[in-house]
Amino acid sequence: MTPTLRLASRNDAPLIAQLSRDRIEQGLGWSWTTPRVLRSIRDRETNVVVALDGAEPLGFGIMKYHDDEAHLLLLAVRVDRTRQGVGTALVAWLEHSALIAGIGQVSLEARATNTSARAFYGRLGYREVQRVPGYYQGREACVRMAHALHIGRAVPG
Repeated sequence: MTPTLRLASRNDAPLIAQLSRDRIEQGLGWSWTTPRVLRSIRDRETNVVVALDGAEPLGFGIMKYHDDEAHLLLLAVRVDRTRQGVGTALVAWLEHSALIAGIGQVSLEARATNTSARAFYGRLGYREVQRVPGYYQGREACVRMAHALHIGRAVPG
């Protein structure tokens, strides 16, 4: 199954916020609320992309672009649609956008305890570059990961 990807609209913000709460922020409190997601959707330096199967939302990604680096802020896929290529398609779309913008590196943070996310990003070429104790609300460590993009990479379909 290849999902359809598109930039998020204002109407997508509540679902994105809910997925963030349920799939990313569990146990930490909810910081990516609908108003915060809306700010990202409106931010000219941020792409918020959603993955769909027809009209059915499957997941999302949020990436902030800087001069020479992009930061993958959030990525989540519905639990019943994991391991079906949705996350890979979202990351590929966001990385391609970074390449078009002339950006050569993407960074992200993942919970140190989230071994499946770390393995997923590792399969996509991300390497662990730093461990930060107490990164998440002073309670949980993160692992910073980075990936150098290459101009010759295939363009997502």
